[in-house]
Amino acid sequence: MSFPQPKPQVPQLPRHLLRTIQCNQGAVRAVRFNADGNYLLSCGSDKSLKLSYDNSQLCSCSSDKTVILWDVATGQVARKLRGHAGKVNCVQFNEEATVILSGSIDGTVRCWDTRSRRFEPIQVLDEARDGISSLKVSQHELLTGKDTHVLSCSEDGHVYCWDLVEGSLTLKLPVGKAVVQSLSFHPTETRLLTAMEGRVQVWGAEPEETEGEGEEEEEKA
Repeated sequence: MSFPQPKPQVPQLPRHLLRTIQCNQGAVRAVRFNADGNYLLSCGSDKSLKLSYDNSQLCSCSSDKTVILWDVATGQVARKLRGHAGKVNCVQFNEEATVILSGSIDGTVRCWDTRSRRFEPIQVLDEARDGISSLKVSQHELLTGKDTHVLSCSEDGHVYCWDLVEGSLTLKLPVGKAVVQSLSFHPTETRLLTAMEGRVQVWGAEPEETEGEGEEEEEKA
């Protein structure tokens, strides 16, 4: 007798706010961890271009509702993708540059197959309540049987976690009452950075223990 395969576990999204950093540089438009995760960087202007892993292709987003795939060697437009109902705020390649993800003011994340001749998106994620301002792929190979997810931050003050295999929303993290401008994964730990107005927030999978809490536990023991 055969039994059905168990469903893969939902990824653990960092949902505990560990600290908030006032950057004193106006509105924070983008935030990133460095390569080893020991530092974070913030800046006041958002990036709209992303290079593919081999630097042969470039994708850009535009206020004219389009996503454009460029051939870097020739400097020519390879494909122009239409489907969003409003300004496209952000674009992201998967690691192999076979899929482009785009987030728009229309509240949708759309997935485009760069190898196909079809101009329609292969997937549309539309459960966000407001415009998408930034997005990140959590595991890179999108078109295999892997349990793959993408995170997007929204103008409604939330971070959304989408299951690309099921095409559904799996987790929703309330960040605040303003626009979430940018997000970034820690390279090795279950931590997440979000940028909102003039501050950066650090999120972890578990609450961060303070020195006072540790001393109290020792006294009880």
